[in-house]
Amino acid sequence: MSESDAPPAARVVVGVSGSLGSLTALCRAAGEARRRGAELWPVLAWEPPGGDLGARRVPAASPSVQDWQRLARERLVTALDEVFGGSPDVALRALVARGAPGPALVEIADHEDDLLVVGAGRRGLLHRALCSSVGRYCLAHAGCAVLAVPPSPLEAEFAAVHRRNLWRLRLDTRELGVESGTAQPPTE
Repeated sequence: MSESDAPPAARVVVGVSGSLGSLTALCRAAGEARRRGAELWPVLAWEPPGGDLGARRVPAASPSVQDWQRLARERLVTALDEVFGGSPDVALRALVARGAPGPALVEIADHEDDLLVVGAGRRGLLHRALCSSVGRYCLAHAGCAVLAVPPSPLEAEFAAVHRRNLWRLRLDTRELGVESGTAQPPTE
């Protein structure tokens, strides 16, 4: 059997943006790749601000497409360092793809035996109505199995603290310990 006739290696393709949800998906994808003996393909898809048409219309003083691609590559390397600490324990092939994240991921995970891992995104109805979802796009269009990883429980806690900061509400740290079950409520 020649090298060209060999079946393609099993792959776990995962969308990475650097967000907390994508880092959670990357951790899950790495575990799936280890369990399956597959190669991990973290993919960061990017588009120039304003899309390709906007990139053609901007003045020469603005960042070039090469600059945007370099920034995307740096963001992917940072995400990989945050998750693996510089030494992944799984075979890895990182990619930076130019294009919308959903279509780019579906195009890359084009083998029937691939596993495509994406973050499930926020669960609120308002957010779903106003924002397109990479996860929903991949579930609808992928020709392979798709694993939608729910958001990290920490993400909701960070959002709650952020809302309190925006509204300039006091944050009582004793409440945090009681909610997480690590501290006893104050006795009076």
